[in-house]
Amino acid sequence: MDEPQLLRDGLAEHPLLLTTADAATVLSISRTTVYTLIKDGALRPVHIGRSCRLSRTELLRYVDGLETHRETEPH
Repeated sequence: MDEPQLLRDGLAEHPLLLTTADAATVLSISRTTVYTLIKDGALRPVHIGRSCRLSRTELLRYVDGLETHRETEPH
């Protein structure tokens, strides 16, 4: 019976969707850079009404892509 409480606690601690400011903090980049990445299509936001959010999954996909690109570059 504790599972719903665990889910609520986990979501409060680690929200599924992040603001652009939060995403910038997680990625250690500026908010302006986050907006540039969105504009260039490198990050795919979720729009809820007028709000623009980024999922943690999307941030992981982006970082994984950076690592894959780095591994395939010639030395």
